[in-house]
Amino acid sequence: MHLLKIDKENYIGQADPFILKSNGRYYIYTTGHDGIYAYQSDNLFDGWEYYGMVMTIPDHEAFWAPSVIELDGKYYMYNSIEIYNDTPDQGGHRGAMFVSEADNPLGPFTNTTQLLHPFSIDSHVVKTESGLFIFYSTNSFEGDRIGTYIAVDRLIDPYHAEGKPVTVIKPTLDEDIYRRDRYKKGQHWHTIEGAFYFKEGDWQYVMYSGNCFEQPTYYIGYARAKTDETDLTKIKFEKYPDDHTYHPVLSANAFEEGTGHHSMIKEDGQWYAVYHARDYEDGLGANAFDARNARICKLNVKDGIITAERYEDKI
Repeated sequence: MHLLKIDKENYIGQADPFILKSNGRYYIYTTGHDGIYAYQSDNLFDGWEYYGMVMTIPDHEAFWAPSVIELDGKYYMYNSIEIYNDTPDQGGHRGAMFVSEADNPLGPFTNTTQLLHPFSIDSHVVKTESGLFIFYSTNSFEGDRIGTYIAVDRLIDPYHAEGKPVTVIKPTLDEDIYRRDRYKKGQHWHTIEGAFYFKEGDWQYVMYSGNCFEQPTYYIGYARAKTDETDLTKIKFEKYPDDHTYHPVLSANAFEEGTGHHSMIKEDGQWYAVYHARDYEDGLGANAFDARNARICKLNVKDGIITAERYEDKI
């Protein structure tokens, strides 16, 4: 179900929506070319209002995939920015993770500081009994399935990572291929990104997006672990159902495509995914990036299994 209306006249889409509930209100943050945008509502399912840009840096671009966490009365936003004053990775990628802070959910988010070197995108920052942890995506150029994968690192504080990242989820499927022969013949580039961690019952989960929003096999999947470990760098998450089976929780269906990069919220015991997708009528034209808008569906989570309940015009 559509959650936010897309502003096609101004080319403001809602890629990579991250939802936050704070003090009884709901907020959604989205990717932007020139900064991070926000929306707000008193109701999860309707009444959403466009607020505007809440974080930017002059003369920068590609503000991707925000996540926000509230800690001790402050709000910390993590997102990547394209930068040119740091060494890019082996493939020339320049996106790097930054952190900003604000006194309220609508910012402005300031004191923007680089947290990780390129390439580092798609954060989810989590607090457990063992401390703060950041899930993010980075690149590997070694092995049979090179490309983007998910790692986790401990945060010493909101502005500093320990610098000992642990691999969480790597590409294992042909359906994870973003582009064939990207750097040389026979070397296909894979993508696993958009991590979202949560715990339910005896299980801990990391959901993710595989492939690219332009591809028909773009999807949301998950890895899981049955453990009470609170140090997230010590958990061995395993893809469901296994490393070799394409088993999407969300993917293109009869009424939407480009379905991926989600966040989650739990209301009255029910989990919901807030994700981006586009209508088929918008297609993959010049404005495909901006054609993605935020949508919502139920996620049913029980005994290590996640299934989606998705409708075109209702929740």
